[in-house]
Amino acid sequence: MDPENSLRIMPDSLKAFCARIFERHGISVEDAATVADSLVEADVRGISSHGVARLGAYLGELRAGYIQPRAEVQVVSETPVIALIDGGGGLGQPISKRAMQLAMHKASELGAGFVTVRNSNHYGTASYYAMMALEQQMIGISMTNAAPLAVPTFGRDAKLGTNPISVAAPAGKERPFVLDMATSTVSLGKLEVYDRTETPLPLGWATDETGQATSNAARVIHNMNRRDGPLHGGLLPLGGVGELLGGHKGYGLALMVDILSGVLPGAGYADNMYLADEEGRGLPANVGHFFGAFRIDAFRPVDEYKAAMDDLILRVKTSPKAAGQARIYIHGEKEFETTEESQRNGILLHPAVVASLRAISGESGVPFEDESARHTG
Repeated sequence: MDPENSLRIMPDSLKAFCARIFERHGISVEDAATVADSLVEADVRGISSHGVARLGAYLGELRAGYIQPRAEVQVVSETPVIALIDGGGGLGQPISKRAMQLAMHKASELGAGFVTVRNSNHYGTASYYAMMALEQQMIGISMTNAAPLAVPTFGRDAKLGTNPISVAAPAGKERPFVLDMATSTVSLGKLEVYDRTETPLPLGWATDETGQATSNAARVIHNMNRRDGPLHGGLLPLGGVGELLGGHKGYGLALMVDILSGVLPGAGYADNMYLADEEGRGLPANVGHFFGAFRIDAFRPVDEYKAAMDDLILRVKTSPKAAGQARIYIHGEKEFETTEESQRNGILLHPAVVASLRAISGESGVPFEDESARHTG
């Protein structure tokens, strides 16, 4: 990273900038704040693949008409425990926030709630929604399907999304458990980070158009961005090639997410999403999501649960370390520590991201760098 062109900026300043940009593109004040919060919180937690680096992509889809700025979001069907929401082709974050809030409301009344979404778009980090349940002393679940970027086990063409799964569970004195994982080896955003930094991919993350492993991130991204035919090559399922190291398990998890997020609500699934018409113009993405919430006290007293969670976490963290290793992490722990650093010193933005935000600022007339921004060099 070039320190001369890197920048640190405080989270609230970056959120204000992103929100104003979305407002300039026809998004309501409330929805703009939600999308901005989702993007910046990803950077705050160190998940730069889903942070403000994606701002330009969202704006491009809004301008092209792929995302509806004032979508009509409707509850299509509902019972006391479950609901189906149609997102009207709008931004995924506001739709998903509403869906998770509804799942938590149902859980608060009956102990559990499940909400599926169809006709949506990319919703950012899966953990953003699962972690909403932590504030209500609940366990949260969030998953989404996505554009076909991953190849099935023994396959060559991309047929499945990275299809992430997130589960967030509160603890007592220890930090919460927050799992946020792609069902592919890595996410597309991670490849974009490697491409921006011109870093070779580890072999085993992705394949080229022939189905062979490649370290060329730009080549993989080019193949996956095509809209004019089959998507040859792509990301490998979690576990890698074949069955020896469990690639078929990651493949199975990806299919599970497509069933719950795509088939169940009537959204797109596999390569039946992010389609184009006969003239090559993009059609609505029709991404699907699945959200769940459980009220802990419906199972056992919260204090007992938290004591057991702390015991579980400490039993794992204090167990013997492998040779050369100093620490065992619990899922979400690194992100909580990165959050503390970001809140103290600001978010460190890569030079390429800084350049893209400056360009967006220049086009829109919304100031990007304020008094909280400082160069690191």
